[in-house]
Amino acid sequence: MRTLLSAAVIASALSVSAPALAQTERDFCADRPGKGTPSCVLDQGRWQVELGLFDGARQSDSTTKTETWDAGDLFIRYGLTSLTELQLGVTTWNRERTTDRATGARDTAEGIGDLSMGLRHSLKNPDGSGLSVALSGFVTAPTGARAIREDGFEGGALLPVSIPLNDDWSLSLTPEVDWVSNSDGDGRHAAYTMVAGVGRGFGQWNLGAEIWISHDDDPIDAVTQSTFDLTAVWTPPSLPDAQIDFGLNFGLNNDSPDVEFGVGVARRF
Repeated sequence: MRTLLSAAVIASALSVSAPALAQTERDFCADRPGKGTPSCVLDQGRWQVELGLFDGARQSDSTTKTETWDAGDLFIRYGLTSLTELQLGVTTWNRERTTDRATGARDTAEGIGDLSMGLRHSLKNPDGSGLSVALSGFVTAPTGARAIREDGFEGGALLPVSIPLNDDWSLSLTPEVDWVSNSDGDGRHAAYTMVAGVGRGFGQWNLGAEIWISHDDDPIDAVTQSTFDLTAVWTPPSLPDAQIDFGLNFGLNNDSPDVEFGVGVARRF
């Protein structure tokens, strides 16, 4: 009898505490889609897998046309502490085809992409609510296929910021500084990126728009790119810890891809 009473008390305590724990869990928040980086951090001990199912881009000028396809853009996140998460990313298949408009000659490179590892640490509001700020850094190792990988290790630092504009709209900012390889493979240089976006929820959907500007200060050929990006995220009612997302990007200058489209999924465990 005493054993049965103890079991009943434990079961009752668990039934009461489980909803309380569920209420304290942070809202689902993914890095996908879009080029901006969210300021949210995973709960300690939780995993999240984000996968780009397909991404295609096209860029053309008077001399060449470049088409790029990615599949299996994998991004894994793990909550190390209540304020810090570990990140691991790799593109499992990448293909780039360049066509000479004058001769029709084609040059194709394909294979697995480089492996990246990073950390994100919350400076304010790790659940992404209110004014939320985080510091993020990453390192990329040249582990990809020979025709795809970069020339040596690269890295970068980001400062994601999320600002509520009112009850419906939010503003996100992601300044970034990277240390990347020179185009001739000899030495390194800095690259600078800024992403500014707005977003709003509509029931099961969240829609957003971003402006992306990136300047690569390559000593051989410095390039500035800019795009206008639209994003859409659908959260299934029966799966609050999952999403399906879509992205559509439009180039704003000649150095940027003319158009890019992607679709992916994310799931928290």
